[in-house]
Amino acid sequence: MIIETHTPQETFDIGKKLGERAIQGEVYCLNGDLGTGKTVLAQGFADGLGIREPVSSPTFTIIQQHDGGRLPLYHFDVYRIGDISEMDEIGYEDCFYGEGVCLVEWPELIAELLPEYAVSIRIEKDMEKGFDYRRILICRPHDSERERKGAV
Repeated sequence: MIIETHTPQETFDIGKKLGERAIQGEVYCLNGDLGTGKTVLAQGFADGLGIREPVSSPTFTIIQQHDGGRLPLYHFDVYRIGDISEMDEIGYEDCFYGEGVCLVEWPELIAELLPEYAVSIRIEKDMEKGFDYRRILICRPHDSERERKGAV
């Protein structure tokens, strides 16, 4: 699925819809360069789960847990992971296979740990279409190869 947004609010709203539909045990991988809107989408996702506390990127803590919604949210930012074994130390399996839902920023750094069923979300900018324009590609594991390549 490909979605185009033109404002941060629209990106937030996409995250909110995903959060409203999220089910226990899902893992969402947020891909995109710095400043593409991964945190805005994550904030919307948390709102969709009913989480009212502030959500920011866990860049220096690696993981932030947010409770208070219909499911716990485990928000990972693995950009600063030096070695994949650090994921074991923080107990990633309890999050990936637990009672909540996970968002993982920079998932390519821990690709071998991600479950097969992880949902991929890629956010891209195109400055020719405007400063706030975003192209959001959402691929679920059951999507066809054609959809994965963007031919929707």
